[in-house]
Amino acid sequence: MSTRDSGSRPMRWWDIDQVVAMERELFPDDPWSSEQFWGELAHVPETRWYVVHEDDIGIDGYVGLFAVPPEGDVQTIAVATRAQGSGLGRALLGDLVDEARRRGCTQLLLEVREDNSSALALYARAGFERQGHRRDYYGPGRDALILRRRLAGDGDNS
Repeated sequence: MSTRDSGSRPMRWWDIDQVVAMERELFPDDPWSSEQFWGELAHVPETRWYVVHEDDIGIDGYVGLFAVPPEGDVQTIAVATRAQGSGLGRALLGDLVDEARRRGCTQLLLEVREDNSSALALYARAGFERQGHRRDYYGPGRDALILRRRLAGDGDNS
């Protein structure tokens, strides 16, 4: 599933309210604020790339990339509860990997909550490997794992 042909488009300022509402639902302990999204969108397209995916109800997923080659960073990825398990997360991540390559990145990094088993499974299937650990990254007692995926010459489009 490529999201480019199925409801994906660049994130715009008018999407921020819906995206922040999803953040609060999906990440109640550490949601991004509207100011954070405004700040990120201010750097599109120079160093940022943000995409939303819509279904009949509204935004059901989004993804963001920070790219300063040779490195890229998965800033955020989220799939609404109603769309989880549909392959949308995998498709959004695949599109992000493609965009990172297009921008000349040779590796992608990200932080993910250590206890987020569904995200860890998604990243493992997409070729990300553990590189480190950040204690209390998401607040007291909420640690993060640092994951990396090499892109140069890996030939995998997922």
